[in-house]
Amino acid sequence: MNLTHNAPRRAIVIGGGPAGLMAAEVLAAGGVQVDVYDAMASTGRKFLLAGKGGMNITHSEDIEAFKGRYGARREQVARWLDAFTPQQVRDWIHGLGIDTFVGSSGRVFPSDMKAAPLLRAWLHRLREAGVRFHMRHRWTGWRDGRLLFTTPDGERVDEADAVVLALGGASWSRLGSDGAWVPLLRARAVEVAELVPMNCGFEVDWSEYFRERHAGAPLTTVALGIGSNDGANCAIAWRKGQFVITATGIEGSLVYALSGAIRECIARAGQVTVYLDLLPDHGAERVLEEVTRPRGSRSLSSHLQSRLGIAGVKAGLLRECLGKAEFADPLRLAHALKALPLTLLRPRPIDEAISSGGGVRFEALANTAGMLRVLPGVFVAGEMVDWEAPTGGYLLTACFGSGRGAGQGALDWLRRTQT
Repeated sequence: MNLTHNAPRRAIVIGGGPAGLMAAEVLAAGGVQVDVYDAMASTGRKFLLAGKGGMNITHSEDIEAFKGRYGARREQVARWLDAFTPQQVRDWIHGLGIDTFVGSSGRVFPSDMKAAPLLRAWLHRLREAGVRFHMRHRWTGWRDGRLLFTTPDGERVDEADAVVLALGGASWSRLGSDGAWVPLLRARAVEVAELVPMNCGFEVDWSEYFRERHAGAPLTTVALGIGSNDGANCAIAWRKGQFVITATGIEGSLVYALSGAIRECIARAGQVTVYLDLLPDHGAERVLEEVTRPRGSRSLSSHLQSRLGIAGVKAGLLRECLGKAEFADPLRLAHALKALPLTLLRPRPIDEAISSGGGVRFEALANTAGMLRVLPGVFVAGEMVDWEAPTGGYLLTACFGSGRGAGQGALDWLRRTQT
């Protein structure tokens, strides 16, 4: 640290995502000169991509239910949320001049559903506060205790009184989140858990016939439950929703919501059997009654379509996952309609995932603000830390909270170490 009593305090934030920008905002508000370094040509690339289909900022559900979305890291993430609640996230957005509304699912969106106006307003406010941005500067570690960057004009070194690292996980490498920071921190003895895909698709060994006929088909109004092939207890409650059949397997909102549990089951057992309820709005007794109802001269496929609406991809899945004997047995067929087994082999590659799990272990942090034990004055935030969450505003809210906490932690560090 080179801070003196009369010198202006200075902090470097590496990473221009939500966590990094929030840290920069807190530091600038505290009177610190902030420089943001980003490897991309413009900041907030992943933020803009997240808003492509509608910018889901946060969720309106009860705060205790909200905290429960973070699984094993509930306690740690709850500290960020207590300091910057989902309602405060909405208030903060309103302060940028952006209105929000709550959708029918409870998700919160900007009034125009777009990310770009929000980002523009935020960056304008940061620049007005004196935050300086350095684009196409890729952080590559340290040299003689100073931060090292590669730029279009060659190498650059810089140093500051506090550093916030907010480089994201390893999904969407083309937008800057490539996990290249992992070996840099491990070389400094920082404990980093392997980065793994989260909110991702999973592979299925489809037959060529099924793949050609149904890849891209949506499965609406279904439910998904999890078991495992080795008898391990991976069962969870059924969840209703929708997803899509792909050429390699399955993906979509329902799959993403359970992706952490599915991934962990595969890690333990090598693969996992999930169960599809193709008729979640029908009780098992009614399904059995309709399947066993006399069908006269109609084919079984026509009967299932007319009595239960089983057609298209749902009918294809039955044929794909059941043997002829099972399909011809009314009792077994009725059971399969409510619990069709589907074997998932592995997650899709991490670069296809919406987000990633793993990262800097909480045990490597000296405090809840995210300062690294082995690197005093260096803080980590956002998806760099070992937590994960489903989509639905939960990822973004926790990134905001983590970045805000890191910014406040760095500000407190600067105040304590000023001489």
